[in-house]
Amino acid sequence: MFPSVIMRPALSIAIFLGSLLAAFAETPEQGPIWISPDKAAKESADFLVQGEYLKENTAYQVIALGKGNFHVSVYQGGLPGAGWDRSAIGQVRGNVDAVQELIEGAKRVERESPSIGKKPPEGATILYDGTDADAWENGKVTEGYLESGSQTKESFGDFDLHIEFRLPFKPETTPSSQDRGNSGIYIHNRYETQVLDTFGLDLDRTRWKEKPASDPKQWCGCLYKFKLADTNMCFPPLRWQTYDITFTAARFDGVKKVKNARITVIHNGVTIHDDVELPKGTGIGGTRQEIPEGPIVLQGHGNPVRYRNIWIKER
Repeated sequence: MFPSVIMRPALSIAIFLGSLLAAFAETPEQGPIWISPDKAAKESADFLVQGEYLKENTAYQVIALGKGNFHVSVYQGGLPGAGWDRSAIGQVRGNVDAVQELIEGAKRVERESPSIGKKPPEGATILYDGTDADAWENGKVTEGYLESGSQTKESFGDFDLHIEFRLPFKPETTPSSQDRGNSGIYIHNRYETQVLDTFGLDLDRTRWKEKPASDPKQWCGCLYKFKLADTNMCFPPLRWQTYDITFTAARFDGVKKVKNARITVIHNGVTIHDDVELPKGTGIGGTRQEIPEGPIVLQGHGNPVRYRNIWIKER
C-alpha cells in the first residue's frame, strides 16, 4: 500500500521572491531550526520550495540546503515507494531559479502515510496519546508532543509498535549530517531504527557527487550501522511520518542465546526491513548483552524531534 497523495500546482517563482524572509531564531553552531511547519512557512522561503514533485513519469525530491540553494534528486517512474523503477537517481544542485526551471510543469505532491492516526488494537498499551508522558522515564511534553530523550518505564519482549515522528527543519545543516534531526527508536536499548532527516538522499553512496557526511547505514529507516533500508522512505522535514515495527526478541536457554532477534519495519506504509535477523545489537547497542525483554528508548541527541500516537501490542 503506497502513501496517499495530494496534488497541488507547482510553486511559482513569485513565491520565492516575496517578502518571506522574516527574522528567525538561530543557534551559532547549527544554523536556523524550525519545529513548527506554520512558522517555517511564514519565515523561510526555502521551506516552501523543498518537497516532492511529479511530472508524468519523472519525480523530484527537492532538499533545502539553506540560503536559497537546493539539491534535487530525480527519479524515473515515480517517487520512492510509489512507482520509482529503481534506476539511477539523478542529482542536480542549484538556486531557486534552477529548481523552478527543472520542475516546470510538475505538480507538488504531499504524501501521507496510510498508517497516520492508526488506532491501537484491543489489548494494546498506550505509550503516548497526546495527554501525559506517565509511561516514560524523563518524558517531556512540548505543545502536545513527546520529545526525544526518554524511555518506557515498562519492558517488552515480542511486540507490534506504532509510532509517529516529526523531524525539525534545519536547512543549513549538511544533508546526511548526524546533526540533522537525529534520534532513533531503540528497542531494548540495543537495536536501533534510525530517525534522521535524510529526505531525498540516495542510499547508494557510490553515486554521490559529493562525499556524504555520514555512512548511509546511519540514515533514516536504517538499522543503525547494520543494514540499509530497502528504500529511503523519509518524507520532508516537518511532515509527520510513521514506523510500524514488528519485533521478535532473542531467545535464551538460561544465559545462553539460542535464537537471534528479528525485526520488520514499515516506514510510511512501505516495508523497508522484512523479517531481518539481528545477530546482536546495532551501533553501540551491539556492545551490550542482549536480553529477552527491555524498554523502548526514544534516543536523544539534542535535536527537537517530536513524537505522537505511540502504542504497543505485545505478542
